[in-house]
Amino acid sequence: MTHRWAVSRQLRRLLLLPAARRGPRRRRHRELKRPKKTKRGKSTEFSILADLLPEDMARVKLLHAERMKSEKKRIQKMGLEECQQLLHQCLQREPGLIFDILSHTPDPPPPGPPNPEQLRWCVCRNCKPMPTLLEQKCCGETVNCISMLPHMDLYIVQVGVLRLARRVWNDLRAEMDAQELGESHRQFRYAAYRQFVVWRYGVLGPGNRIVIPSCCVWKIRRKFPDPHENYVGFIPSRV
Repeated sequence: MTHRWAVSRQLRRLLLLPAARRGPRRRRHRELKRPKKTKRGKSTEFSILADLLPEDMARVKLLHAERMKSEKKRIQKMGLEECQQLLHQCLQREPGLIFDILSHTPDPPPPGPPNPEQLRWCVCRNCKPMPTLLEQKCCGETVNCISMLPHMDLYIVQVGVLRLARRVWNDLRAEMDAQELGESHRQFRYAAYRQFVVWRYGVLGPGNRIVIPSCCVWKIRRKFPDPHENYVGFIPSRV
């Protein structure tokens, strides 16, 4: 009996040995702590500016001031044509910046005595005589005439924009552009009128028409003139 009891005791030890070995491993695994996750945006303390010493920051500011001073001198030496080319490049790359600067330009000097030939119904001084009373409409802006805004050049009379607008319009109405002489400019004017209405007033819908200011009409006509100066006026029933 004593021998059997000793053998059974050894068997129980062998059977319990793997479990005994696994126990400490599991406990050690539980004791391991995972590293805490860092939230996004919390690494600013390791940024470059945080690593710069005060003397380094002073040097950066000095270099920036010297660069600004040299560029101002360079701009002062530019001629009118060079400045205009530079502004055109800025307008192409950052139109929003130019729009913002032009909208905050100082007011022009007060107008002089009225010109006898100036139209009574025009306040922007860019309108021209119109054939009907209905078309004698001004934009109403004494300082920033709508026809002189950069939006007109970028969105209303820009050839690439109007070509795309004509393509969309023709696809919607299942039409084709006419190939007659002078017809291209007429269709460009027609597309520019639609672009202007959508820009200033939104989509009006069928039966709702609005007169475009004379200054803007002639801005479009100067861009796409008729060889015989035969222009169609405002038609209430036309889109």
